[in-house]
Amino acid sequence: MKDSHVADDVARAAVELFARQGYANTSVQQIVDAAGVTKGAMYHYFESKDDLLFGIYERLLTLQKTHLDEIIARGGATEDVLRAVCVDVLETSIDHMEEGAVFFRSLNMLSAPRAQEVTRRRRAYHDEFAELISRGQTEGRFRTDIPLAMLVAHFFSDVHYLSHWYSPEGPEDKTLVAEQLTDLFLTSLRRVDAAP
Repeated sequence: MKDSHVADDVARAAVELFARQGYANTSVQQIVDAAGVTKGAMYHYFESKDDLLFGIYERLLTLQKTHLDEIIARGGATEDVLRAVCVDVLETSIDHMEEGAVFFRSLNMLSAPRAQEVTRRRRAYHDEFAELISRGQTEGRFRTDIPLAMLVAHFFSDVHYLSHWYSPEGPEDKTLVAEQLTDLFLTSLRRVDAAP
């Protein structure tokens, strides 16, 4: 087994075990056995089970933040940029739905420093997302009668709830679901008196 794959193998095994039996009920020994590595190999990449849980979600946060920055850098009309960001965060959340579900179920078990880091990273993403909405409000395209924080929370509540109802084996693929949820959000965001 190549070293470069060890972290991925450990993370994949941990996600499967955390999803099946819960974070608290999963031991480090079970994780390394499932990954086919030694504890020493795991500890080379992850300091603890806490670090592993954080690492699982950190990968998704990093991926989504990278995509966000790339989409914003491409430029374009504010609503088009926001649409692309919404579709991306929904698609990547579906692609990593098991990791997201495990993380949100176990978030309260993170150590305080790790929980604070997750909050900081998520806030940075949400702030950039909110800035797009704010820009649309300034342009007169998006409504201003609802607080910005509530508009952001409205969208991300759909993202975080995906694992409760969406099934990749269902009749709708991830892109269709992402586009439909994005359309619903943007419709709720537009000013009814905005010019077409």
